[in-house]
Amino acid sequence: MAKRPVPLYDFKAFGAAIKAARNEYGESRKKVSDELYISPRYLANIENKGQQPSLQVFYDLVTRYHISVDQCFLPEQQMRRNPPGGGSLTRCWTV
Repeated sequence: MAKRPVPLYDFKAFGAAIKAARNEYGESRKKVSDELYISPRYLANIENKGQQPSLQVFYDLVTRYHISVDQCFLPEQQMRRNPPGGGSLTRCWTV
C-alpha cells in the first residue's frame, strides 16, 4: 500500500519572522545559536532558506521571540481576522 502524500510546510515565512525578531532584539546569530546550542549555519538556514527546524529549536525560537505560530500554520483563520489589504499573510507576526 502506498503512503499518503504529506505536503511539507514552507518555513520561509517563519524563518523571516525569526530573523526580523532577532534583529529587532539586537541579537547576533552567534549569540542566539550559542544559547540554543545549535550552529550559526543551522540558524542561518532556518532564517534564510526556510529550513525546517527540529521541534525543540522551533519551540525555543517561538518562545524566545514571542512568535504567533497560528498565523504561520493557520493562515485561513488569520485571513478571517484580517481581510486582504489589512496585512500580509506571507510572514508570521510577533505578538
